[in-house]
Amino acid sequence: MTIETILSLAAFTLAATCTPGPNNIMLLASGMNFGLRRTLPHMLGIGLGFPSMVLIIGLGLAEIFERYPAIYLALKLISALYLLYLAWRIATATSPAEDASLAPEKGSAADLPTAKARPLTFLEAASFQWVNPKAWAMALSAISLYAPAEAPQIGALIVAAAFLLASIPSTNLWTLLGQKLRLILGDARKRRRFNQLCAILLLSSLIPILTS
Repeated sequence: MTIETILSLAAFTLAATCTPGPNNIMLLASGMNFGLRRTLPHMLGIGLGFPSMVLIIGLGLAEIFERYPAIYLALKLISALYLLYLAWRIATATSPAEDASLAPEKGSAADLPTAKARPLTFLEAASFQWVNPKAWAMALSAISLYAPAEAPQIGALIVAAAFLLASIPSTNLWTLLGQKLRLILGDARKRRRFNQLCAILLLSSLIPILTS
């Protein structure tokens, strides 16, 4: 790769990872509800999971979908269902402090087990890349544009490394922005409404799946 190509790749990866999309919407909501420290596994899952996906696609996975379109159709269905589940999780999320304030007193007859909101784990965030429509679009575009046909393996490795580096500022930016929003959205009702807005934005990412 020439210096010009590497600079172009760097600009592409920064723009692709820092602009709004399913990953960043979820980091924004997680940063607001759980803070930076508890969101770190989620951030690492994106930061390592997506470059790994890019590398695997660059090494030939995309050709499998061209040969067997039924596999790609199944992936789209799984993607839609999982995005619906994640949107529900975000829409119903509460912070740990809110969970404590809403919990019944110990020993109360109403003391029933409830499902508590939690940030995504490392494996959940890494696995999500495979059903993330924006991730597929970014990966396929980057490989086709920046992985030279004469050295596809090296090209795929360089593209994956570029996304790995770009994920550091992007994941931190969106998580910290969410954490700062918690100070702006002072009461629990505003935060719940913001979570519902994030869920709607996440659902909007289904549009490319349903129309392609």
